[in-house]
Amino acid sequence: MNRDQIHGATRHLKGRAQTTLGGLTGDPARQVRGAVNQVAGGAQYAYGQARDRAEDLAEDGRHIARAARKRADHLIDDGRDFARDARRRGEAYGRQAIRYADGHRTNTLLGIAALAFAAGWLVRRTR
Repeated sequence: MNRDQIHGATRHLKGRAQTTLGGLTGDPARQVRGAVNQVAGGAQYAYGQARDRAEDLAEDGRHIARAARKRADHLIDDGRDFARDARRRGEAYGRQAIRYADGHRTNTLLGIAALAFAAGWLVRRTR
């Protein structure tokens, strides 16, 4: 409960008391002042409630933003880990390919020649 809610509630109660007292004493001016204080107190109380709710929503928004940032940081870290793993695997496969090519030079040369022939045949305009 904030200051506006407290002041609004007390002003509303004061207005009710004024209205009742004005009705008992037959003073219409006091009744009007009491009605005005009731309405003003109710409005101030409603403003206090709205302000309290807005502060709660702002705090909730800050919590959601912190949670989203924390989750994004974890996703970024996971992505870095996946990228490192992919790089290590690519380097390992590359080393294996080089070792195979060095160990099987004839097969490698024939494979490259076959790929060059196929690429030339595919690029040729007339088949």
